[in-house]
Amino acid sequence: MLIALLTDIHANREAFDACRMEARRLGAEKFIYLGDLVGYGADPSYVIDSVAEDVAHGAVSLMGNHDLAAVEGPSEYMNDAARAAIEWTARRLDAAQRDFLAAMPLSATQVGEGGEQICCVHGDASAPERFVYVNGVDTAERSLSAVQAHVTFCGHVHRQQLYHAAPGKAPAFFAPTANLPTPLARSRRWLAVLGSVGQPRDGNPLAGFALYDDRRGILTFVRVSYDVDQAARKIYAAGLPEFLAERLFLGW
Repeated sequence: MLIALLTDIHANREAFDACRMEARRLGAEKFIYLGDLVGYGADPSYVIDSVAEDVAHGAVSLMGNHDLAAVEGPSEYMNDAARAAIEWTARRLDAAQRDFLAAMPLSATQVGEGGEQICCVHGDASAPERFVYVNGVDTAERSLSAVQAHVTFCGHVHRQQLYHAAPGKAPAFFAPTANLPTPLARSRRWLAVLGSVGQPRDGNPLAGFALYDDRRGILTFVRVSYDVDQAARKIYAAGLPEFLAERLFLGW
């Protein structure tokens, strides 16, 4: 089965639609959303309703820290722009949309068609409720050690990264190449950080997601162009912090 993995959409309708369309064009049979449907962008209701429709047809959607904040209030760790966006978002959600966010699980585990276990979570798998960034070998090792999965997928970092660990050895970092299929050897365990659909932070403004062939064990990080101008115009028009629009053009 070809699985599309999308994370950190952040209410960016244009990036979301572009990624979902490209995933379907490439043959995705199932969608997994790894959190942060909302925050930063100007289309939270559209994104939530679209993901909820996908979930009704078999997709999986997990909770991110911005989703939780939209329901329970901003975290003390959020910067001013993130806090302003969450407060703006919360005022625009109806009861059904808030209930959908509140009901999303923190993690999900399943068995792929190749027989290997797959774990999905927004941040560090060792403590999903803490939303810790997996941004180096140490946090990757902690996350990998917490689960038995052959492949762990996460988001939160907004940069595409890949780690692998041979039995009895510490994880090593591997820099993924966009749109290049990467076989994930079954003799190793893997942790893939999926980047961001709606707000990349690796210096590349293209939206990012991944495709995983769970029968053949092949992962492809994908980058997609989208209408950044339109997404930015909506942020300006909504009165959200201008920085949230400007960073879309920079991919940072």
